[in-house]
Amino acid sequence: MPFTSPILPPGEPALAPTPYRGLPENSNPSPSPSPSPSTNLTSSPNPTPGAAPMADRRLRIDRSAATEEFGLACQRLIPWPGGDAEPPVGAMACFLRPGGDSDPDCHNQDEVMIILSGTGSVTLDGTPEPPFRAGDIVVLPKNQEHVVHNTGDAELSWVSLYWPLREPAIRTENETENEEVAA
Repeated sequence: MPFTSPILPPGEPALAPTPYRGLPENSNPSPSPSPSPSTNLTSSPNPTPGAAPMADRRLRIDRSAATEEFGLACQRLIPWPGGDAEPPVGAMACFLRPGGDSDPDCHNQDEVMIILSGTGSVTLDGTPEPPFRAGDIVVLPKNQEHVVHNTGDAELSWVSLYWPLREPAIRTENETENEEVAA
């Protein structure tokens, strides 16, 4: 799965050229000795014994890989399939249709939204927040119900990072009282 340039929001200027942009796949920007005939140019050496080749550790944000969750399309990014250790954070790419709203969500995890394309807004605990657009980062504090709104005429897309990966249990007053009565 080759790396490609990031998707630019509509109206954003193209990225400045770099020494790496425009090179053919599997090319090396620095001069190196010619490979021997037995060298496989499509695989890269593993810097760490037992580590997966770099191509196996790359993911691509892809709307067609998303499934319906929370009233929108979500592609789980972290943890990734085949990862050895459970990471401390989770991430998913989210896609919301024009004029659409996500389902209300509330969790005991902090979350940030990195807006990739489109325009929208969030309602936190019933309070509308200022609008956002591509390039913005939106903070969603834990334990506050949030609904994402696509206010534009194009699909809204973002990456949500949340931590910890697993939602910690919250004890309510009723649960604490019930435990004291049972004791």
